[in-house]
Amino acid sequence: MKRVLIVDDDPLVRSILKSMLSKEYKVYEAENGKEAIALYKVYKPDLVLMDVVMPEMDGIKASEMILKIDPNAKIIGVTAYAKGKGKELVNAGALEVLEKPITRERLSERMRKYL
Repeated sequence: MKRVLIVDDDPLVRSILKSMLSKEYKVYEAENGKEAIALYKVYKPDLVLMDVVMPEMDGIKASEMILKIDPNAKIIGVTAYAKGKGKELVNAGALEVLEKPITRERLSERMRKYL
């Protein structure tokens, strides 16, 4: 079973994404960038769904650090700030950015593309 790390400071968003993915993937959750890096080192997920704006460490910095650990890491941004911060996240190494709210169909399609 492929592993996915969901990184978002909003527990409701994490819960929704987890419910969309947990039947097909082993899901891990982090509430900020620092936690994401620690969990990435332990679980080596196949894909990371990364929010941009979070306390302690934002998704841009966390993505850069994860890609230093593993240059082959697959990161997809999932954010309400896709138009503004999305470009920064892609510049930091994310494959693409999906704008919240995201549908189950769109998320599944993107997951299949990268996994």
